Amino acid sequence: MSLLDELSGYGADIQDGLNRFAGHSALYEKMLKKFPDAVKKTEVQCYFQANDFEQALANAHTLKGMTGNLSLTPLYEAYTDVVALLRQGKPEEARAIFEKMLPVQEKMIACIQSHM
Repeated sequence: MSLLDELSGYGADIQDGLNRFAGHSALYEKMLKKFPDAVKKTEVQCYFQANDFEQALANAHTLKGMTGNLSLTPLYEAYTDVVALLRQGKPEEARAIFEKMLPVQEKMIACIQSHM
């Protein structure tokens, strides 16, 4: 199964992603393959654990943009909610959504890495 087919199975909107990259599937896949490293560099979970909600917000906002641009829809929707809740001063609600989303993010990352 191809990378794009597998990600589609996890809820990614592949057609929207391809449209964002003007139909250039090779470029889209190249950018998808940068996602696992970006998540490592833009850690969110450690900041939730340290109760540093300002940095959790900043990193979640970055990942919200990246997941939106890549059309990783379930992740984008979760990061959108996390950012909104952190801005509203509701860190525990944001943490709950983040933790619920983590298994999906891990599956998507594993999928991408398996195609590298």
